[in-house]
Amino acid sequence: MGIVVTYVVYLLISVALTVFVGSALSRSGRIFLLDVFGGQVAPAQAASRLVVVGFYLLNLGFVTLTMRMSGEIGGARQVIQVLSVKIGEVLLVLGGLYLANIGFLTRLRRRAQAEAYQQVPPEGSRPEPPLPRPRGPEATTPPEPRTADSATTIAQAAETGQTRRAKSPDQGLWRPRPRQAIH
Repeated sequence: MGIVVTYVVYLLISVALTVFVGSALSRSGRIFLLDVFGGQVAPAQAASRLVVVGFYLLNLGFVTLTMRMSGEIGGARQVIQVLSVKIGEVLLVLGGLYLANIGFLTRLRRRAQAEAYQQVPPEGSRPEPPLPRPRGPEATTPPEPRTADSATTIAQAAETGQTRRAKSPDQGLWRPRPRQAIH
């Protein structure tokens, strides 16, 4: 009679643990799947049900395969020892399956995010980049007002072929500003 009680207790504990972990997987996985399916509720719920049913089938299959116990159970001490080993095996499998499912969902989410990042929006929806602004001292100082003397100086320089060039640290070349990395 001791072996039958041990089987019943093992099944009750194992099924209860499986249902508890499966419901936690369903709750946390639904958020990932909503993100993967772009906020569409129906495909996310369907995928969540499929993942959870697979989880239940794998774990309950393991529970039934490992239910067999060797030898006779003579007392309460042996019942506790056998149950602790069996429940420990179930917990290890539950943890492994849970982590595998979370890894699978994370992988799906990353793949969906990478695909969304690689998609190029239509030409009309992309904003135009701002025009480059000149850099250097000539960009910050206002131009000098022309007077008769400065106009004469410019005309004389043009006749003799001499031109004045402003010396700037970037030699008059425009350099784009570095962009910040997207994380």
